[in-house]
Amino acid sequence: MPLPGLAAELFIAAASDLIYCLDELNAGFKAENPDVRLRTTTGSSGNFAAQIRHGAPFDLFLSADQRYPQALIDSGDAVAGTLTPYAVGRLALWTRRLDLDVSKGLMVLSSPDVRTFAIANPEHAPYGRAARAALEQVNLWHPLAAKRVTSENIAQALQFVQTGNADVGIVALSLVMTPALAGQGRYSVLPLSSHPRLDQAAVLTYRARNNPLALRYLQWLRSAAARTILDRNGFLLPVPAP
Repeated sequence: MPLPGLAAELFIAAASDLIYCLDELNAGFKAENPDVRLRTTTGSSGNFAAQIRHGAPFDLFLSADQRYPQALIDSGDAVAGTLTPYAVGRLALWTRRLDLDVSKGLMVLSSPDVRTFAIANPEHAPYGRAARAALEQVNLWHPLAAKRVTSENIAQALQFVQTGNADVGIVALSLVMTPALAGQGRYSVLPLSSHPRLDQAAVLTYRARNNPLALRYLQWLRSAAARTILDRNGFLLPVPAP
């Protein structure tokens, strides 16, 4: 049920892997809360955490991992008890070049036919950290350093491939599954065992500590309707790590 008589804005900082499904998630929330205005910004999780710590006016933070929201709770910049796992992200190799066989996995990056490949910045993007771990696991991180192009966030890594500035991208499965890319190139999903799990979580910022509508959005992320949207966009349900 909507909150009676409440007209308010929620400012949401969301990881870039959500860029294509946020409209669906927000539309589902607004169907139950028609008076709310949702203002959403996407980017890298680490950058958002730093911005929130320095007073950026976000009410909710949807991170691509649990590390950054937990750190905000620890520093007092987010509300204890509101950490909300909402999805498990997947890594995928994506290319628009039909002559490249990405089903070979990361080893395809060693091919002389691959001049460059894109990843998100491991310093502040969880998908970039996962990509680095996957490359290190098969001893390709250092040998392929000259081919590697680093982007600000995972959506930009995808754009590098779209624009031809990289032959292959190690990107979020949720981005390549969007209908906007249907029929463009090919992708291959990396095994969950190839990198640390991308357990994604949201949190209420300290600014929104007394905002019942922000808390309701967190509850919406755990709803069956939200899970259906996330599943359709390539995410797994949040389950405890084995």
